[in-house]
Amino acid sequence: MKLQFKIDEESGKIVDASFKNFGCGSAIASSSVATEWVKGKSMDEVLTIKNTEIAKHLSLPPVKLHCSMLAEDAIKAAVKDAEAKRAQMNGRSKAADVQADK
Repeated sequence: MKLQFKIDEESGKIVDASFKNFGCGSAIASSSVATEWVKGKSMDEVLTIKNTEIAKHLSLPPVKLHCSMLAEDAIKAAVKDAEAKRAQMNGRSKAADVQADK
């Protein structure tokens, strides 16, 4: 499962999300719910989304709970990736500023 965010630079909120999933119907449904629930929220807010909430929303049977866990893990991974990219971009702009001063 792969989850991608589009983040508004000014507000820091997620304006769009998409997923790629080649799993079963429950995994796809969990991914879809995750993309809908993250829109309009900040990174900190989306980290509060738990797999149990997704499973309850979809009425997943116990044997399919791992599908909702994949969605929660994908949210966490997407946030980590977005924060790493933001830090990298901030580092580049600072390096460019330093070089421009010389």
